[in-house]
Amino acid sequence: MTIRTSTRRRAPTLEWPTIGVIAACYGSWLAAGIWLWPAYPMTALAIVTLMVAWHSSLMHEASHGHPTRNAALNELLVALPIGLVWPYRRFKTLHLRHHADERLTDPFDDPESYYRALWQYRALPNWLQLLLRVNNTMLGRLAIGPLLANAGFLAGEVRLIRTGDRQVLRAWLNHLGGLAVVLPVILVLFDMPLWLYILVPAYLGQSLIAVRTFAEHQWSERPDGRTIIVERSPLSLLFLNNNLHLVHHKMPNVAWYDLPAQFRARRSEWLKLNGGYAYAGYWALLRDYAFRSKEPVTHPVLRREPELGRAFRPRVRARSVHGAGTAPVPAKPPKE
Repeated sequence: MTIRTSTRRRAPTLEWPTIGVIAACYGSWLAAGIWLWPAYPMTALAIVTLMVAWHSSLMHEASHGHPTRNAALNELLVALPIGLVWPYRRFKTLHLRHHADERLTDPFDDPESYYRALWQYRALPNWLQLLLRVNNTMLGRLAIGPLLANAGFLAGEVRLIRTGDRQVLRAWLNHLGGLAVVLPVILVLFDMPLWLYILVPAYLGQSLIAVRTFAEHQWSERPDGRTIIVERSPLSLLFLNNNLHLVHHKMPNVAWYDLPAQFRARRSEWLKLNGGYAYAGYWALLRDYAFRSKEPVTHPVLRREPELGRAFRPRVRARSVHGAGTAPVPAKPPKE
């Protein structure tokens, strides 16, 4: 089945709904830190945490060419890294690489895959294997997922910089420029301890995003069957409708506010396209997988053994965003 991936109306030059969200995100972040924090610290922390998560969704939107047709301007609009960890350019590079649907879930070719190669997993110490198994439960992903992802990502970035990757270095220099603005705001204008900001807004903001990413992709022989649809959620605005994740993957240039209409117009076709990989909401996912794994840690098909393959070599040798490692040898592709 084919779903058309274009809309009749031309995309606007300037997408005002996204501009509004950017203004609301940064404005709420500043207002909560400057005015609410002294009198209502718990409320302020909650709002700042939500804004950190919302900013992550905005980085994702900007990476796909929104809210303007100018990539440099889009980057500038989300340039202040209130989440502290992720350089925008690194996020964009890795995320767009992830959009090669034929390679989705591959432990090496998909930078956002949570699957591990069997032979690498077996080489890990027992305590780390245990943490990865816990991380594959939903509550585990929310509790320790950001720690594991950040540790793996930062370690990989250090290695790339040490090997002389200038593109990665430039991305981090830009990121440091953004931090030079954000950190004084937190420490001086907010008068908030940096350790508290790291442990609560920065960390829990990533945990909120992990609600969305926990089950976004699963292995399927059919690439379209690898991406989820979560039909309804009170978190849809926070995620900028990326709960309709299959729609986004098939129509990656469509703005977030148009995704629900695209889904409603052909709901039965979308559900047929991904083989019914859908949930009514995130509560259903939490109920089913709060304490048990939805997926195995190791990929059920790919990268089972470090075998040489003549016809295929991984396109991506950079470290994954979840610290899965690099591919030291080529492996055979899946049969699709």
